[in-house]
Amino acid sequence: MQNIPPDKSVFKKKIMSSIAASELIINNRGAIYHLDCRPEEIASTIITVGDPARVAEVSKHFDSVEVKNQHREFITHTGYVNKKRITVVSSGIGTDNIDIVVNELDALANIDFETRTIKENLTQLNIIRVGTSGSLQMDIPVDSFVASTHGLGIDNLMNFYRQNNNEEEKQLVQSFVTQTQLNNNFAHPYIGSASGALLKNFVDGFHHGITVTCPGFYGPQGRVLRLGLANPALIDNLTSFTFGKHRITNFEMETAAIYGMGNLLGHHCLSLNAIVANRISKEFSKDGAAAVENLIQKSLEIIADNL
Repeated sequence: MQNIPPDKSVFKKKIMSSIAASELIINNRGAIYHLDCRPEEIASTIITVGDPARVAEVSKHFDSVEVKNQHREFITHTGYVNKKRITVVSSGIGTDNIDIVVNELDALANIDFETRTIKENLTQLNIIRVGTSGSLQMDIPVDSFVASTHGLGIDNLMNFYRQNNNEEEKQLVQSFVTQTQLNNNFAHPYIGSASGALLKNFVDGFHHGITVTCPGFYGPQGRVLRLGLANPALIDNLTSFTFGKHRITNFEMETAAIYGMGNLLGHHCLSLNAIVANRISKEFSKDGAAAVENLIQKSLEIIADNL
């Protein structure tokens, strides 16, 4: 796991420390608070979807479903595709909800709920987002698919955590700030990378590139209804950004948080998006539901056969 301290005595002390009831909230049935799931109800391969209604659209393809839980916007189904056990969980919209979902999924895998201590042997999860997004490049049309090589956040969530970026990631963020002029007047950008072990399975039929994660749908994504924009050049600046072989392909509202948190916790993460809008050509999908359904089926086939 990436976050194990080099000083094993420090790690041992951390393992043995009981986590307070106010920090790790467990309900009367022994389930973690927001997801309302017990550890045994979660698979090690997890699909996250924003829309609670999309959980059933994923699990209808399962051969069997053994768990169905719901609390607020968080719906969880766990079952099997062939012999592969998979969980699908809804996050709702935004990185604030991803903060809840990823922390609680990790707790279910890596904290002993009886002793409230971190397990000595940690479990790496596969966390795969299946969602929708807007393209920022003319050559990535509506109804196509993007697998995100990086998640670049302009929403501020990961600035509340101690980050551990490699040199390329640090340089990419600095280049992004310089080229786009998105600086501390907004939120200082942060970045996370996809798991190479997952990304290599999602090549055929997928565009690859950087996904920018925004803190909203309208102004933060450059949309104008009745309010003026503080940064009217946002779309143009994102579209024209390059760093070596990398470019920004799309933006949405969850990917960077999944990558940032997942990487710090030592999990394998990947974000897959059906493109329902192209912000350059000003097109919107005529059947976004069909595009999402195609992505779900393609993703489940790859997950069941390769992960």
